[in-house]
Amino acid sequence: MGIFFSLGFIIPHLRKFIDFRYLALGSMLPDIVDKPLGKLIFAQTLANGRIIGHTLLFSLSLALLGFYIYEKKRNPWLLTCAAGSFFHLLEDRMWANPVTFFWPLFGWSFPRGCPDHTGLEYFIEMFKRSFEPELSPCFISELLGMIIISFFIVSSIKKRIEKR
Repeated sequence: MGIFFSLGFIIPHLRKFIDFRYLALGSMLPDIVDKPLGKLIFAQTLANGRIIGHTLLFSLSLALLGFYIYEKKRNPWLLTCAAGSFFHLLEDRMWANPVTFFWPLFGWSFPRGCPDHTGLEYFIEMFKRSFEPELSPCFISELLGMIIISFFIVSSIKKRIEKR
């Protein structure tokens, strides 16, 4: 999000093309797909929160479908989602896990995760950890993301007030 938000200030034309709501959705889409599937539904067999949505195939499929929709309707919403999804893979450093990243090139199965917390236990543990911040790169990037989103919301509200 931060990359595209910064580009929107540097290249103002991009702000007309990129809808940050779809970019935000796309940046969360791999986790929206994979966490419930791998940690809740298939918790006993996979116990892995990085499966289908964290593959290059998933992002490329979104991009191809996005190009098709853009050609037909001149609406870039799915392309924007695909960009967000791809940058999510980069932030998660998925290239370090080639079996998942390049799925299905190395086989049809996904690596089995650590079943310490599965099902609802996983979500409860994540909820608990979210209230114990530590100064890690992940926490810092999440904090910066929240600041950027807050700035975006405030500027959006100001624009709406000015239009009245």
